[in-house]
Amino acid sequence: MLPSGKDLDVFRALVKAGQRLAEIHIHYEQQPEHPLTKREKAGEKLDWRVIRMRLSKDKTTLIYNDFLTLSEIPKETFEYRLGNRSALEWVIDQYQVSTDKRSGITNDPNREDDTQYILRLIGQVITVSLETVKIVKALPELGIPETPGR
Repeated sequence: MLPSGKDLDVFRALVKAGQRLAEIHIHYEQQPEHPLTKREKAGEKLDWRVIRMRLSKDKTTLIYNDFLTLSEIPKETFEYRLGNRSALEWVIDQYQVSTDKRSGITNDPNREDDTQYILRLIGQVITVSLETVKIVKALPELGIPETPGR
């Protein structure tokens, strides 16, 4: 049986969405940075290093370090999830200075050759998250009837 025109339209929409999702996720470091409000603390020395970032309770502001705070994070950023947390929360958790208790080895994600890499990455991850949510919300209905009780 040949697929109907509607089925082909749904298939094409899914292919297009999949291609766009692959593009933005594979090339996340080439995505534009989502514009955030950057507030530098007066009297603090210019500093792009991260020790441990923290989100505000309402998740609209990120305390990057003692020098810099990023605000106006869209709430939709947190709708794209990697398991039990958003992509931004994953970056916040992974990009911090830590020392392994057993080996004493320190993991420092800061880059000497690109001091603003983490700052840029935050804006790019927000862009990818927002675009992912937009693409997924625009997916067409599959036309599969819902099973009662599920």
